[in-house]
Amino acid sequence: MSAATRPARPEFIAMMAMMAATVAFSIDAMLPALPHIAQTLAPDAPNRAQLIITSFLLGLGIGTFLAGPLSDSFGRKRIILLGAVIYVSGAALAMLAPGLETLLAARALQGLGAAAFRIVSIAIIRDLYAGREMARLMSFVMMVFALTPALAPLLGAGIIVLAGWRGVFGAFVLFAAALSLWMSLRLPEPLAPDRRRAFRAAPLRAALSEVLGHPVTRLAIAVQMLCMTTLFTSLSMVQPIFDVTFGRGTSFPYWFFLMALIAGCGSFLNSRLVMRLGMERMVSGALAAQIALSLIAIILWQIGLPPQLQFAVFVIWQTGVFFQAGLTLGNLNALAMAPMGAIAGMAASVTGAAATVGSVAIAIPIGQQFQGTPMPAHLGVLGAVLIGLGLMQRVRRLAPQVV
Repeated sequence: MSAATRPARPEFIAMMAMMAATVAFSIDAMLPALPHIAQTLAPDAPNRAQLIITSFLLGLGIGTFLAGPLSDSFGRKRIILLGAVIYVSGAALAMLAPGLETLLAARALQGLGAAAFRIVSIAIIRDLYAGREMARLMSFVMMVFALTPALAPLLGAGIIVLAGWRGVFGAFVLFAAALSLWMSLRLPEPLAPDRRRAFRAAPLRAALSEVLGHPVTRLAIAVQMLCMTTLFTSLSMVQPIFDVTFGRGTSFPYWFFLMALIAGCGSFLNSRLVMRLGMERMVSGALAAQIALSLIAIILWQIGLPPQLQFAVFVIWQTGVFFQAGLTLGNLNALAMAPMGAIAGMAASVTGAAATVGSVAIAIPIGQQFQGTPMPAHLGVLGAVLIGLGLMQRVRRLAPQVV
């Protein structure tokens, strides 16, 4: 694609940012709907409503493994449009779902389609820009992306007031359809046919073997999986804790907006410090801080503070979990990719899929332990970061020149 045929830069940034934001929108806009869905479809087992979040993430993890290689073979736009069809189908099925099992299957299908927006948008930016120009453009995209988790619950709550919880899935359908139409009309195919690679099982198996066989990459994926576990565990329980534990379900979207806005500074802080301190120190420092914060939260809960103070402790702890994600996930992804230069595209899909699917498998049983207190979240996060910090010491010994 020549520079003359590309959309203007502001339009291109907005388009890529919307694609990147699809995943966050699909997760966070659902949070205010969880109690309504539990009351309608799972009144005898309200904890199962949390699976609406994790089933989407499971589909996303599987799709992450496939979306990159497929777009290398069949073109970027074709795979995004295929993903959009799958995403819309899942959202439409969820909107009409008569029972929770159907809804969970639909959410997994929706996550599978969302992976195309998430992964292929990054590939498109890489196709068209390089070096510092790519980094500069990605920073603009991420600035827009960072606002989505803050605004999505407010938007979801507004839709629920107007159209009920099923209306949120209707919003997903409209969002994906509008984004796909915009891309179809305004973005020429970025990957020329002569640059495409055949989609074969053998290279996928070889890439998987190489990625999982390298000790630094393997450890970085494991720590990334544990850090994502802290994020997904808290996401699946944060709304029930606000609602059931503290009786603040109505104000939850506003508190979530505040927490996400503060936590958005994590990525900015990391960008300012990582060149000076290194990736391992940033990750290890964030995990150590989360250990301390979780221990304090557990001790204070056991002491039994007045409800107002206990709520303040939880808000600070939850904000810390979100903030930790900004200080760890990007660095861990860079650590995992550092030895994978020869198969960078394939390695990105493998590492993302392995970390996402693994973290979902851990987060689901932790989330199901919710019984009206934040203790399962506190203990689950504490266990994950303790193990993660131990693994980071091994990373430092194996690759001191990288970290």
